[in-house]
Amino acid sequence: MKQYIAYCGLDCENCEARIATVNDDDSLRQKVAKEWSDLNGVEITPEMINCVGCRIDGVKTPYCESLCPIRQCALERGLETCGDCGKIIIIS
Repeated sequence: MKQYIAYCGLDCENCEARIATVNDDDSLRQKVAKEWSDLNGVEITPEMINCVGCRIDGVKTPYCESLCPIRQCALERGLETCGDCGKIIIIS
């Protein structure tokens, strides 16, 4: 499986947070922080926009690191992605 596919199935290679991190692009970090803040109704700062990919060793956004229930579930079960699980789990 492609290493940049997140546990939830998103393609990390196309994630603007990862692109900003890889390219050390502070203007993209600011753009993403504003968009994600507006989208989620919480304050997300540009300093939080650092991630190399969900399943890649290295830095993660605070959400991806410890708050994403899909990532935590897949890690606990030792799965590559959520799609590898045979259980139906509703995460709310």
